[in-house]
Amino acid sequence: MDSVREIREMDPGIGGVKLWVMLDDMYNADWMPGRDAFLNLLHRHNLMQKPRKSRSTTNSNHRYHKWKNLIKGFIPTAANQLWVSDITYIDLVDGCCYLHLVTDAYSKKIVGWCLAGSLGATFTLKALRMAINQAGGSDLSGLIHHSDRGVQYCCDLYIDELQKYGIQISMTEDYKPTDNAIAERVNGIIKGESIYRQQRRFKTYYEALKEIERFVDFYNNRRPHYSIGMQTPDVAHEQTGEQRKMWKKKNYAGNGQRLQINL
Repeated sequence: MDSVREIREMDPGIGGVKLWVMLDDMYNADWMPGRDAFLNLLHRHNLMQKPRKSRSTTNSNHRYHKWKNLIKGFIPTAANQLWVSDITYIDLVDGCCYLHLVTDAYSKKIVGWCLAGSLGATFTLKALRMAINQAGGSDLSGLIHHSDRGVQYCCDLYIDELQKYGIQISMTEDYKPTDNAIAERVNGIIKGESIYRQQRRFKTYYEALKEIERFVDFYNNRRPHYSIGMQTPDVAHEQTGEQRKMWKKKNYAGNGQRLQINL
């Protein structure tokens, strides 16, 4: 279990099946136990994780134009065809800070982020510009940017930046969080697997920044994802074609008990 604990130091909330995939890559497959046996082993050592709930920060009560949802039924087949954006908050001992995120929907890679002391649109724009830079910073007319109807995404400052690069604008409808499910899921992974597992609030913004920077690197380069065939986002980002999804829920029985694994 030493290797499990080592990985959990980097990602305290990572799930059991992802741990099994990572360890199977690290060690000889003949040495590793099967998936079900490995999950039962985690259970016996009290190393199974419990899910945590996430919260939203959207404020859609503003004067700016709200754009239509362009991505219903849309399935990207390469990186930089669809980006999803969202903001979540992270508690500090005294107050909180806000994580502004841009994620590529095809590869699930975090392509832009900014941790800030406020919900100001300038910080949301900073995350967007990071994403634009990693995409080459040229004509992005084949890209759709999808977000909720929050003021940060509807304001002139943000819209002008999207239109500057020819990026199409798409937004959720009728306040449905499922319309931006990928962005919400990334928020949940960061907070559920890293932030909430610290068992304490960060003392300062800089302490939170260091942890977010570390986890984003781990998330992009080492953490396997069910929605991209248990690959890492960085690997999937270089591919094309529809990704193989492995996110169905299954029950695994062992020693008279049933373990539910949320994929």
